[in-house]
Amino acid sequence: MSNSSRGIGGNLTVRTPDEAVKRRDDAEPAGMSFGAGYPWHSQLPNGMGVRVEPAEVDATLSLRTRYRQEMHCQIVHDSIHRREGWTLTYLFKLEEMTVGYGSIAVAGPWKEKPTLLEFYLLPEHRLRAFEFFEAFVLLSQVRHLEIQSNEPLLPEMTHTYGRNIESEKIVFADQFTTNLPSLGAVLRALTPEKEVRKCLERRQGGGDWVLDLEGAVVASGGILFHYNRPYGDIYMEVNESHRKRGFGAYLVQELKRECYALGAVPAARCNRDNVASRRTLQKAGFVPCAHMLFGEIAIDRIPTRTAHGL
Repeated sequence: MSNSSRGIGGNLTVRTPDEAVKRRDDAEPAGMSFGAGYPWHSQLPNGMGVRVEPAEVDATLSLRTRYRQEMHCQIVHDSIHRREGWTLTYLFKLEEMTVGYGSIAVAGPWKEKPTLLEFYLLPEHRLRAFEFFEAFVLLSQVRHLEIQSNEPLLPEMTHTYGRNIESEKIVFADQFTTNLPSLGAVLRALTPEKEVRKCLERRQGGGDWVLDLEGAVVASGGILFHYNRPYGDIYMEVNESHRKRGFGAYLVQELKRECYALGAVPAARCNRDNVASRRTLQKAGFVPCAHMLFGEIAIDRIPTRTAHGL
């Protein structure tokens, strides 16, 4: 598909401050290591230039607020943006007007393979989504991605430019109130409520609970709060001797109630292939709302551009 058929019109010219960009099948832009601090500028015949440039995390605060509002759900990797040195951040601009941002994870499990996590454009500028994504990838040289499939735009970018895309986990949202029987079990808190509320306020850590049955613990679980407000992530495990009897679903149901009582909204995740966990979460009122997808960015799928030096 030609550039003019992408709804923008005319040929797209891409420039970097170092040198003209060579054809994508020849080489990468010279002298640009991962996360290079050079702005990327592309100029269209209508005069509105697409810019992608490195920025501090704080520069995206208002945009990330818009992103969270639009997502309206648990954002699994939200907390890493608060960890110093864990992400590289880029601003997207039309001339000097900021219209979006992108973020790349570069620490923790992503230290050896920097990974694109977020790509956001304000709704009124999404006609330029492909251009911004291409410029973002070319500047940052990111080659891996890990996304939440209910994000705006990024799933479409993933299926356009991605390769070897697989699902790692399923994200669940609470949509139904259940009234499952206790089967004689009693929920007991291990973490004092005061401490749990501190974790909720700090958006770090959480609380632990167990199910007691006839003086013995048959299941354990908890709520973690290192996600975007107001969500809490529920987890649980049933002792092998008491599985397939309904204790897991009952525990999840009761943890949901504890979460709401704390002023939070319950959410959950499980491995894609964990059929038992999927059924347990659904029995307790959770419904699947997204997949956590990961894969590679196929640089050869970015169209060749007409390049000119500065």
